[in-house]
Amino acid sequence: MAVRTAVLGAGSWGTTFAKVLVDAGNDVTLWARREDLAARINDTHRNEDYLPGVELPEGVVATHDAEAAVHDADLVAFAIPSQSLRENLAVWAPYLPGEASLVSLMKGVELGTTRRMSEVIAEVSGAPTERIVVVSGPNLAREIALRQPTATVVACTDEARAVAVQQACSTAYFRPYSNTDVVGCELGGAVKNVIALACGIGQGLGFGDNSLASIITRGLAETARLGERLGADPLTFAGLAGLGDLVATCNSPLSRNRTFGERLGRGESVEQAQEATHGQVAEGVKSCRSLLELARHHEVDTPITAAVEAVCFGAMSPIQMVELLMARSMKSES
Repeated sequence: MAVRTAVLGAGSWGTTFAKVLVDAGNDVTLWARREDLAARINDTHRNEDYLPGVELPEGVVATHDAEAAVHDADLVAFAIPSQSLRENLAVWAPYLPGEASLVSLMKGVELGTTRRMSEVIAEVSGAPTERIVVVSGPNLAREIALRQPTATVVACTDEARAVAVQQACSTAYFRPYSNTDVVGCELGGAVKNVIALACGIGQGLGFGDNSLASIITRGLAETARLGERLGADPLTFAGLAGLGDLVATCNSPLSRNRTFGERLGRGESVEQAQEATHGQVAEGVKSCRSLLELARHHEVDTPITAAVEAVCFGAMSPIQMVELLMARSMKSES
């Protein structure tokens, strides 16, 4: 049965998820921040700014009017930079339908509050947690937009709602699994951006596969430590929202975070690397600071996150980061 859906955010992932929803048989309205972008999407059935060369189904209807986009929607998905969610949601909240599933496509932790995105949605919208859903996993937008097979996780504390959203976005190429561990799925999605920055820094310094595998594995351990302290299910981090997302983001040249880190490793400044990404946000650059604050508040050791934060904010160079991590005291892996 078709579901009336809205996606707020016409970047690469928001546009791709709108495409998935149409391919799954739903009615979709895509909100774009810029009116001219919405017009071009409707006229050309493309979003050349974020997904060049990708054809969009005619069922993806774009608008610059957020109130119109969410009117009577059964599912509203948010796909904007994580640090701008609170500000935008304060404007959108009065328009959100009272029973709609509110779906977070964002992967980050809010600066200043250390809130996860589902927590920001609950706080600003007033919606109960059982209406808030998280989509996480190996979600490299361009590959999914090209209908390459992938799997993902749809998490909600209300299992029935997770299953309903799972069914609403299931296609021949996009296979969602349901989960009730919202904390674990969100943390996996947020921390992997920081670990991908570290992997990119290693690549930029010229290191090979042993270094990359070591960063990924120890990054996963770091994520699981923090997740367990916050009440997540440790098994979540062995799944798509943990290891799956981590491997994809740390290895793919399509990953903005890995590419950003690689530029830092080559000696570029944060400003130079940001300019080279054409304004698209590498979420890990901002999230590393809020994640580090979250970890310290809960007295969890996150050495890779701390090292990446130091590089991104000028406290050490990439090579100093490596030297610091390699000089840590010996310990048991378990």
